[in-house]
Amino acid sequence: MKYHPISNKLFIKNRIKFIKQMKSKSLAVFNSNDIYPVGADSTLPFAQQRDIFYLSGADQEETILLLFPDALEEKHREILFVRETNEHIAIWEGEKLTKDKATEVSGIKTIYWLKDFQKIFHDVMTEAETIYFNTNEHYRQAVETQTREDRFIKWCKEKYPAHKWEKSNPILQKIRGVKEPEEIELIQQACNITEKGFKRVLQFIKPGIWEYEIEAEYMHEFLRNRSKGFAYTPIIASGNNANVLHYIQNNQQCKDGDLLLMDVGAEYANYSSDMTRTVPVNGKFTSRQKEVYNAVLRVKNEATRMLVPGTLWKEYHIEVGKIMTSELLGLGLLDKADVQSEDPDWPAYKKYFMHGTSHHMGLDTHDYGELKTPMEANMVFTVEPGIYIPEEKMGVRIEDDVVIQEKGEPFNLMKNIPVEVDEIEDYMN
Repeated sequence: MKYHPISNKLFIKNRIKFIKQMKSKSLAVFNSNDIYPVGADSTLPFAQQRDIFYLSGADQEETILLLFPDALEEKHREILFVRETNEHIAIWEGEKLTKDKATEVSGIKTIYWLKDFQKIFHDVMTEAETIYFNTNEHYRQAVETQTREDRFIKWCKEKYPAHKWEKSNPILQKIRGVKEPEEIELIQQACNITEKGFKRVLQFIKPGIWEYEIEAEYMHEFLRNRSKGFAYTPIIASGNNANVLHYIQNNQQCKDGDLLLMDVGAEYANYSSDMTRTVPVNGKFTSRQKEVYNAVLRVKNEATRMLVPGTLWKEYHIEVGKIMTSELLGLGLLDKADVQSEDPDWPAYKKYFMHGTSHHMGLDTHDYGELKTPMEANMVFTVEPGIYIPEEKMGVRIEDDVVIQEKGEPFNLMKNIPVEVDEIEDYMN
């Protein structure tokens, strides 16, 4: 791994939180992701399944975590199964987890080779009444491929039809949403790398440059700071491209007079950052661009102040909509008649700001976290309002990542990333 080792104390704490929510005489199983094929002998780079990483720190394929707090044998209350390594694998693929290294990484004392899984699993299942399956139930998930987890669940239901089963997801949504200090530190590191990338490209952007060249500059800076690269597919959208919310082609030339919207973030140790900045290609905002930009910035700042313990996500978005409506009236994009005749299910402001303002962020860019219960301290949210005006070939979005505090305003993990008009123009010139 490129990242510095993470203390296993984090993963021990995470397992304790999960186990406290489990039913009596139950066990939980978590599988690593597959390595996905491209064609012939080519594969995509491995990316670990976030839940097994969250609970064990094991960042390797063909790994299984088993938690069984009521096991009769103490050694079977926490088990990590890893792929058996040997000299041949070491030569061809590089270092894999040994049993000692797996314990060092995870804090789990009982390590078995993966080939022993079915035997050990059958033994503990004779003691268990319930098994927790780890299904992906994120509100934005749209997975079509069958995962290693899916195959395990299918096999287990056929092999042990008399056992009851529960879902791990409600527990994970609850505990993953509130970050430990070590996690906030890792997210901060990802944000710091993103900051370096942004400051690098501010001195690189000029009329005539291509969007993919800017993407390459980010990647260079991310890799040289121990990141694997982008936390998600980057959006480098110049001119009217910014009005396509998930524009990822990044293949157009940046023209004099246009704005450039960049939604990018570095990952670090599997944790995400998520930043958006909008800058003038020629280094100088026009008066209209500045007017729209500052309106978005005011919405972002006011929305940020609302992210405090007790806030409800749904009500928060309604209040942000009211603030955005006021700004759009000021910009002349809406008039009072538009607001008075608006559809409550699709308010007038949605014509120019059609997405949400905030989402949980952490191991996933759109992270697990409860949305129907009041916000809590140490939750990490994005704040990302935008105004999109196709008729003016202009789209502006500004996004920071913030940590909710026990008292007062959230802590901005991106406070050192230039955001004011003057700051951006100074860096670019």
